[in-house]
Formats: sequence, structure tokens, C-alpha cells
Amino acid sequence: MELTIIAATGGVGRLILDQAVAAGHHVTAVARHPERLDNDVRMVTVDFDNPDLDALRRAVQGADAVLSGLGARRVSESGIASRGTQAIVNAMHSSSARRIIAISAAPVATTPSPGRPNPPKDDPGEGFFTRNLATPLIKALLRKVYADLALMEDILRASGLDCTAMRPPRLTNKPRTGIYRTAYGENLKGGLTIARADVADAMLRALTDTKSYGTTLGVAD
Repeated sequence: MELTIIAATGGVGRLILDQAVAAGHHVTAVARHPERLDNDVRMVTVDFDNPDLDALRRAVQGADAVLSGLGARRVSESGIASRGTQAIVNAMHSSSARRIIAISAAPVATTPSPGRPNPPKDDPGEGFFTRNLATPLIKALLRKVYADLALMEDILRASGLDCTAMRPPRLTNKPRTGIYRTAYGENLKGGLTIARADVADAMLRALTDTKSYGTTLGVAD
């Protein structure tokens, strides 16, 4: 497949890139500094603090799918996921690309947004510990980050594209196992962590999963 990978030098993006190349896909890598990559792939430079729409159009033109690892690395970068995703969607609307999978986060399930002002108080996939202790604490610490991701999901839902927002819990740097659980439209009970490498694996597996179009996909160990 022809794939465009956004934030290809990031924690998950680089793993998506490596796995996609190993699987034989043709890849366009989009990043602020793609020259840091050692993969033999097409590279496009985009700074998502001020996205270049023309560069993004070139990057997604002809893509069978766009996989985005875009997100804030720290609270001070909140806003980059929604701002960057809106630019990606605009570029896709100007091209033939239709499929996009973007990384969100499990706590977004209960995070309000302009397009979803009254989300469920509790996610049906959360157990007692996650619902009452883990999620409230994490959301308090990363409120702006999750608000940005919730807005990003609004943008995807309104885009009319074949979109999937993938919602992992806390990410680890463990090796890829290929063994994890997924759920459409909800989080996973007892799903507290997942390896970044397995999130990358799940995104690539979801490329042709039409059941995930227009919804969220929970993923966890």
C-alpha cells in the first residue's frame, strides 16, 4: 500500500514507519526533521506548529492511507494534535486520500469537546480502578492534552473521511508482541498499558478494517 506517516520521527510514528517498511509498504514520511530518519523512503518536511498545506497535499496525494502519530510531547505543546489534524484533513480533501488513522488516548472517551459536549461520565470498558482513580488523576495532570485530542477527534468525525481514532492507555517502550486487545467505540477493561510498538502494529492492522471507519478503536494489553 501507499502510506503517508505523519510525525514519522516521533515515539509511535517511527515505529509505524519501521514496521510499514518491513511489511513492504511504500511510505512517505512527514516530520519536522525527516532527515533524521535512516529509512530509504520519500520524505516531506512539515512543521506542525505552522503547517504548510501545499507540502501536506504533496505528502498525501496518492496515499491509500494516512497514519498519524501526531500529538503533544508535553503540556506546553497542547494544540498541535487538533491544529495539525485539521491541516491534514484539509490536504486530504484536496487529494484522493480517504483513509486516516490517528492516535488519540483512552481518557478522551470521557473528555468533553465542542462537538461532543456531554460525553459519558464513565467509559463502559473501564474497571473500578481505572474509572475512579487512574483516569481522574491522569486527566487532571494532562487536561489540556486530552482537550486537544478530543478536539482532534471532533475534526476527524466531521471530516467525512474514512477515519479511526485509536485510543491506547499509558504507552510503554516494551517490544512488539502482536498480542493485545481491541474494542470498537470503547476502552478495554483492565487495559492500563500497551507498548508503543504494539500501537503501531494495531494501526497497520486497522488499515483495511472497515468496521473501524468513523469510530474509535480502543487498544490495550
